[in-house]
Amino acid sequence: MEPREGVSKQDIREQIWDYMESQNLADFPRPVHHRIPNFKGASQAAEHFPRLQAFKMARTIKVNPDAPQKNARFFVLDSKKTLLVPTPRLRTGLFNKIIPPPGATKDVLRRCATSEGVRNYSAPVGLDSRVLVDLVVVGSVAVSEKGWRIGKGEGYADLEYAMMVSMGAVGPGTPVVTIVHDCQVVNIPETLLEDHDLTVDYILTPTRVITTGCERPKPTGITWSKISWEMLGKIPILRSLRCREEQAGKDVTLRDEPRHLLATPSIVRKPRGPPLPELGSGQVEDVPSNTVYVGNLPRDARVSELKTALGVLGAAPLRLTWQGPQRRAFLHYRDAASAQRALFCLQGFHLGANALKVARARQQRTSDLVGGRAEEPHPDHRPSVADP
Repeated sequence: MEPREGVSKQDIREQIWDYMESQNLADFPRPVHHRIPNFKGASQAAEHFPRLQAFKMARTIKVNPDAPQKNARFFVLDSKKTLLVPTPRLRTGLFNKIIPPPGATKDVLRRCATSEGVRNYSAPVGLDSRVLVDLVVVGSVAVSEKGWRIGKGEGYADLEYAMMVSMGAVGPGTPVVTIVHDCQVVNIPETLLEDHDLTVDYILTPTRVITTGCERPKPTGITWSKISWEMLGKIPILRSLRCREEQAGKDVTLRDEPRHLLATPSIVRKPRGPPLPELGSGQVEDVPSNTVYVGNLPRDARVSELKTALGVLGAAPLRLTWQGPQRRAFLHYRDAASAQRALFCLQGFHLGANALKVARARQQRTSDLVGGRAEEPHPDHRPSVADP
């Protein structure tokens, strides 16, 4: 099956999805349209994975969470290597480390490799973790023998890789593998490729292993001019990386952002909203501007959960004042600039199902910040001021 002349990336996607469904090559979940398609023979294709020299040499491997790569995730765990899996749509961080229970059998490891296992046996990996990824596995809708790849059209695999570059987790020599059905290996016109598109070094199918020898450079970081305000709003860790790169002097102008409106940490607007009702009335005093207020915490939230989430987003404070009964906390940073960067990174922040209120802690009484009750409404009691 070869694409027609003058096709677009979406044309190629639709052609492959349609073909896999019409020929009954697709596997659950179906239909495969708008997905990284699962296919009959995916397990057989994955069996090539542990035989790759790149796999044997790797210690830490990142594998996408899609169904066709389930067996690849199992082989990583079964080989006692570190498995990292991206969080869905990057909404809660970049990736999670899968941690099987002690003494896990092969059956348990297979369960850990499923989407349910990723949820139940994982811990988030933060921006400051200094993780090094030795091998990357991505899903594809289409791929060429030259190593050119087309995903499902949302750009997450390309962005995940670019974010890993930005945080120093991968480099130019980090191999990239994809696992596909033979029908997904097609000619892709070079004119369709863009600088931010990720290429692959190995293609595994049920019948063969293709070493692409691709010399086209992989993304060297995040191409901010391809990122929209909408995407930035949906991905907290992307905002954290933008803060860091802006501080490093890089151009972080977004696709739909005029240069003169470039949002630096010093001009981020404070979220609008009514005065916080739970703080009570009384004379208002300014508190130090290096403090950030977090409200609307879940009733059963633990301070440890908040600390973990802040660490993943690269917004861990020097100290944290926990006021669980009032469903709020105060984050104390080194200086006003650090607090403002954290505020920017925490816009749209969720803990559990709750969208948290995040604002600079001005216009609050000093007594509310440093006094009052601060017991955590959960058995593992913690003091009101905690070091992160």
